[in-house]
Amino acid sequence: MNKQIIYFPKDGKPTLIINKWQVWDGERDAGGIPNLDHELHKVLVPFHWWITHHKNSDIIDRANKGEVGVWFAADDDILKHADIIEEGKNRWPVIAAHFPIFRDGRSFSTAALLRERFAWTGEVRAIGDVLIDQLLKGARVGFDAFELRPDQKLDIGLKQFDLISVTTQNSWRDQRATTVAQLVDR
Repeated sequence: MNKQIIYFPKDGKPTLIINKWQVWDGERDAGGIPNLDHELHKVLVPFHWWITHHKNSDIIDRANKGEVGVWFAADDDILKHADIIEEGKNRWPVIAAHFPIFRDGRSFSTAALLRERFAWTGEVRAIGDVLIDQLLKGARVGFDAFELRPDQKLDIGLKQFDLISVTTQNSWRDQRATTVAQLVDR
């Protein structure tokens, strides 16, 4: 777990913030969410685990306190569980999408679906094998927080967002430049 993440709100500037969320894989502690260490009490649980445990009173209680979010695996079919996601919009302060390996781009689609079809307005975080090379594309499709792979440099990651000032495609963040004047102004 990284102690800091890159946070890039839709209408703001990228900055480093303290990471308050632990990612739990759901495989250990068969009895439920483990007691969390490191003074962190907020946990991102796998969506497949949430599906089978979201009616437990202790899970609901923690979720209502803002201590539980979910993360989606790259192969999770989020459209199949639209009803659970709609219900989760009122409970989860953070949603994450996992990149199992940097060259697997399915989580870009997950972020886009969450923003466009589910109108998710909360944080969408990229977790897993996240490289600085993915930040610009991730920011365009809907991610607004990035937990980089531990060997990646956060200061270099922050600079990635300033590399390209003109966009030729619409994105979650803004519309493409369509006139010469718009291109010059950017």
